[in-house]
Amino acid sequence: MKLYYMPGACSLAPHIVANEAGIALDLIKVDGQSKKTEGGEDFLAVNPKGYVPTLVLEDGRTLMEAQVVVQYLADQKPESGLMPPAGDMARYRAQEWLAFVSSELHKSFSPFFNPAAADEVKTSSRANLDKRLPHVDQQLAGKAYLAGDSFTAPDAYLWTILNWAKFAQLDLAPYANISKYMETVGARPAVVKSLQEEGLA
Repeated sequence: MKLYYMPGACSLAPHIVANEAGIALDLIKVDGQSKKTEGGEDFLAVNPKGYVPTLVLEDGRTLMEAQVVVQYLADQKPESGLMPPAGDMARYRAQEWLAFVSSELHKSFSPFFNPAAADEVKTSSRANLDKRLPHVDQQLAGKAYLAGDSFTAPDAYLWTILNWAKFAQLDLAPYANISKYMETVGARPAVVKSLQEEGLA
């Protein structure tokens, strides 16, 4: 399988899940401005949406959208526990977190990466994050990960998105549980490996 990625973008989440599950991926770096890969390939021919992640399966089919790609990869190695089995309430909780991270956090950070975004848009997005982060912090109280003691796919997504806080000039220090969580996840070997492979460590 091939994973088209941009260093530190949301594609880092499936990259982490793959390393956690022991799934080998061919990593293809994409330039966000030119929409070209390192090898000169037209990324828009692979994904007309023009953004990562894009996972190309062995049969040539593609999967897009971070919250879907992390689930697919996790399901390739069910013994990893990265996604609970279908029908288990724990799976719906994991999907609930994936949806929350995608709609409430990921999208709120997006304006900070858009040079055309007006200051008032960024101010509104920061205000939305200020409303959502206390919920995340509360849910992490007394837990190492979102599901308790077990690292799951939503953790890879949440950690990746919260890593953008510095870029958005958002201080996570007031959130003690989040701060501890970021350190815990950041120290995982699969996370460290993923950062190294993307040239971020």
